[in-house]
Amino acid sequence: MSEQSRTLPPEALDAWAAALRERFGLAPEDVPVSLILDLARDVAVGVARPAAPFSAFVAGLVAGRNGGSPADIASAVAAITALAGDWEHEA
Repeated sequence: MSEQSRTLPPEALDAWAAALRERFGLAPEDVPVSLILDLARDVAVGVARPAAPFSAFVAGLVAGRNGGSPADIASAVAAITALAGDWEHEA
């Protein structure tokens, strides 16, 4: 797979998010794309690139266990972002 074919233009990301919402009966506020992308960026920079998707999964898991509301999502993302910002793992 070429690098170009792995790049997703913004309109394709919107279409993918819409497909996920439709498939799982989610509202737009249930799928905060920019919030999750920001989380992935912050974790990738503050911790490591492979930690980004894993951290997004954990944010969803934590938010779901706490009720799954948009506020629960934002709270889980904020906690993980703060942890990544303070991360100083010694090699």
